[in-house]
Amino acid sequence: MAAARTNLRFLLEIGSEEIPDWMIASALDHLKSAFERMLADLRLPGTVDWVDGTPRRLALLASGLAGRQADLEELVSGPPKAAGEGAALGFARKNGVTVDQLEIQPTPKGDYYAFRRRIAGRAASELLAAAAPDLILGIPWPKTMCWTGKGGPRFIRPIRWIVALLNGAVVDFEVAGVRSGDRTSGHRRFGRKTIRVSVAGYVEQLRKNHVLVRASERRARIEAGLAGVRVKPDPGLLDTLTYLTEWPTPVVGRFDEAYLDLPAEVLVTVMRHHQKYFSVEREDGSLAPGFVAVMNVPADPDGLVVSGNERVLRARFNDARFFWETDQKKPLRDRVEDLKHVTFQRNVGSYHLKMTATLALLDELGDVPAAARRAVELCKCDLTTEMVKEFTELQGVVGGLYARAQGEGEDVAAAIYEHYKPVSMEDSIPATEAGRFVALADKLHTLRACFAVGMAPTGSKDPLALRRAAQGAVRILVEGGLPVDFAKLSAGDAALDEFLRDRVRHYFRDVRGFAYDEVNAAMAAGLSNLPDLTRRLEAIRAVRPTADFEPLAASFKRIRNILEQARFEGCPVDPDLLQEDAERGLYRAMTSLRLAGLSYREALTQIATLRPAVDLFFDKVLVNAPEPRVRANRLALLDTLRREFSRIADFSEIVTS
Repeated sequence: MAAARTNLRFLLEIGSEEIPDWMIASALDHLKSAFERMLADLRLPGTVDWVDGTPRRLALLASGLAGRQADLEELVSGPPKAAGEGAALGFARKNGVTVDQLEIQPTPKGDYYAFRRRIAGRAASELLAAAAPDLILGIPWPKTMCWTGKGGPRFIRPIRWIVALLNGAVVDFEVAGVRSGDRTSGHRRFGRKTIRVSVAGYVEQLRKNHVLVRASERRARIEAGLAGVRVKPDPGLLDTLTYLTEWPTPVVGRFDEAYLDLPAEVLVTVMRHHQKYFSVEREDGSLAPGFVAVMNVPADPDGLVVSGNERVLRARFNDARFFWETDQKKPLRDRVEDLKHVTFQRNVGSYHLKMTATLALLDELGDVPAAARRAVELCKCDLTTEMVKEFTELQGVVGGLYARAQGEGEDVAAAIYEHYKPVSMEDSIPATEAGRFVALADKLHTLRACFAVGMAPTGSKDPLALRRAAQGAVRILVEGGLPVDFAKLSAGDAALDEFLRDRVRHYFRDVRGFAYDEVNAAMAAGLSNLPDLTRRLEAIRAVRPTADFEPLAASFKRIRNILEQARFEGCPVDPDLLQEDAERGLYRAMTSLRLAGLSYREALTQIATLRPAVDLFFDKVLVNAPEPRVRANRLALLDTLRREFSRIADFSEIVTS
């Protein structure tokens, strides 16, 4: 019995109308962390075993809970002892104790009367019942709704039932008129509407009612149903279908091969984005006339679900064919003027203005391929097509496909096709040089135009995805090897320049894995272009483990501090004023180094050889010499050392152990 009271299990299930699939995972993450914080605040032990969910429920199972809080002892301070027995008597009476129950507590201000009050711990069921409503309603959602009346509780969808069990006992509370209990609900069509559950049997009891509570089981069931079918790998769609269903069952359908005359991108988009189907491939990787749909029912013995999906897909493909044929009647080149009537951003102007501004921006980027200019002229024209109006996910892709079909040339078509890339950190940059320049110019124009009208991202708000645009520009410059002058990117906008620099820091630190002080050191030495910065960072990382590098960096930090304290304004070194052997030795070592023609790694290795001369200088030479001319000359020697050998990296930014 005692063991049971100290190792209790708690089950919470929130039953609701269907929750959008893409919101479930983040809601579960929050539920888990919020429950753990709640246990800590309530002084209850326990760990979360798992959280999981389906479209109609969020569930949490925890174990190791105690039946009640541990008792708490609290020291209550009273009047100073010097106040006398009367004060002590009043303090004791106020707190319901006698004077002989008080103790003397020494403090820095003297002795004080005090007594220790024991606060009995409350029952876990009582504490959980009081805290659970706030836990449930505190789950953050992109949007919420109120269904009980104005000012009532808000949740992503109406709450229909709540299961809350501590071992075998119901934890009693109410949320939005729904009282907690031990009743859940099975599959909408194939399960019982009301099911009495226990903590131990919860998952199995729902399984018998065609609900797989655990997402891992649903995913495995889908994957098992895909076995033997050559589907196009799509982890994102697999995640979506896992959280769209409670009892997923894959079924295979077919469509007429005649539709394969349409571009595969169009067919796949219709299947994936509009119907949530997996597309099927042939052995050579080309698209096959088949698909896999995932039902939320146990079986389709009469093939009615398959035939229904085939019928719907046929109608969607017919729409796509109509859009394709209609759009070809007006080539992209004849749609340029139509862009004047398509708004890019209301404070910036039309897509036609964006196109002309982006063409001008191309000229700033250096020697760009001719195909890039033509691609910029046409890359937004697909926004006026029926295909993109219906399938917005295909903007850019449709433009590239239409350009190819309309004889614009492969370089132009490829640049248009890829000009939105990269759309994420996992996505690749455009494959062609022309495509990289088009994508870069397009992103830079968006950044410049939005910053110019005061639309820079603030906090978590970034409605135009400017951080993604800036990160994409950085990746194109680095990974595409485009030696564009970094200072030109922001067109003199100081806020945009710092914004881009912050994205550069993020990319090299968090994506490429360079140490933060290495990034700071390389950027402090200058930022001419990002491919050059990449090479310098790679050299710093390669040379840093050598014996002389960090000690030399520590010396450069010391040099910087000396020059800043002296407020040195600069002057040339006069060799005739070098008095000590150590300072003459450092001067000879500096002037004898020949770095021209060396790689950055080779140059850094050579610079590191200065360490013995620098160490000896600081051991033997008094920089702040009494004689002003000698002192200024020594400062000049250190200033020259720092300037001449900090062109690859500002060594003073390196953090040394």
